[in-house]
Amino acid sequence: MEERVETLQSSERPLDFETFRSRVRELSNYRRSDDFSETSPLDSEKLLEECVIHLESKIKQITSEFSDLSCLGPDDLEAYLEHMKEKLKMVEAENVKISEEIEDLTRTYMEDSARFESDLEGLNDSLEVIESQGIDKLHTGACGEISISEEYQECLKSAHENCNFEILELDHQIEKSKVTLSSLKDLDYIFRRVEAIEQIEDALTGVKVIEFEGNCIRLSIRIFLPATEVLRCQQKVEDITEPSVLDHELLIEVMDGSMELKNVEIFPSDVFIGEIVDAAKSFWEFFPSLSTPKLRSSLEWFVRKVQDRILLCTLRQSLVKVANKSRHSFEYSDRDETITAHMVGGIDAFIKVSQGWPVTNSALKLMSLKSSENHSKEISLRFLCKVEELISTLEDFNRS
Repeated sequence: MEERVETLQSSERPLDFETFRSRVRELSNYRRSDDFSETSPLDSEKLLEECVIHLESKIKQITSEFSDLSCLGPDDLEAYLEHMKEKLKMVEAENVKISEEIEDLTRTYMEDSARFESDLEGLNDSLEVIESQGIDKLHTGACGEISISEEYQECLKSAHENCNFEILELDHQIEKSKVTLSSLKDLDYIFRRVEAIEQIEDALTGVKVIEFEGNCIRLSIRIFLPATEVLRCQQKVEDITEPSVLDHELLIEVMDGSMELKNVEIFPSDVFIGEIVDAAKSFWEFFPSLSTPKLRSSLEWFVRKVQDRILLCTLRQSLVKVANKSRHSFEYSDRDETITAHMVGGIDAFIKVSQGWPVTNSALKLMSLKSSENHSKEISLRFLCKVEELISTLEDFNRS
């Protein structure tokens, strides 16, 4: 009986321990392997290529949309801006949701990884205990008579079964960690893609928050002039080159605990926004109990109106520059929204610019005539015809 036990132990025990040692070593190496590394360079290059392709298609789409902006009226233009704003809000909401999922999965992965390392260390300790209690006794027994009790065999068998169970459990945790890691990589890819799209749409809407500290908000506003308007002005006079992109900054000061306007400054101050500021303040005075989301919408309305004002002012100044190259002299006042025409004989004609001109083909209106000389002159019918011809000249510059 003892001879059979010795034969069983000499043939099976070393093999079982070697199997366990090998398996534990594989688990340790797998823990330190590149399977838990970050995204490979090939995956990063693929992501970059996809973002570039998406960016090119987005730019082509926006370019085609901006080429048609000159044909839109004020209502259509405002509706288009509202549509872009809703799309931006949807992307931001999706971005927040994905960020929360990534945080949850990252936390789960870190907890599983820590538990895996702890179990692996416990398994190594168990193997060392088994070796010290079992194999060492076999080697020391070679000098004398070896007798292994049935109780020790049962204990050893139970230890082997526990090791097998721990190995199976670790295998399950490894597979679970692989799935979690794969999900994290997928979500990280989606997050970076959504973040890239969000940056593109932020750039295309033309508004970016530079600083938000206390009650002061500093915004960067970029205006893309419609290509058709820029080309039309530059074709009139070759030596006048208007920029196709205009950059301004808005420094907005709000009331404590709300988004109600307190003070606004624009840099450079080449555009008059006083009327827009007064309209926004009047709105908050009439509706002081509005909720925060509606107040934010009112602030967005204010910023969009400033963008429209910058666009109209720039186009008007461009047309006045073109008209100055003719036989008349013109000046544009953005504060009064009037064009002053200096005519022969020291007489100035003050022309009121209509709402939306020159984006819309609305008519200009003669407000008054004023002589720069001390004595007044009679205004003849012929002179009035010349003034009417001058106004028609400005309208022709816009329509042609």
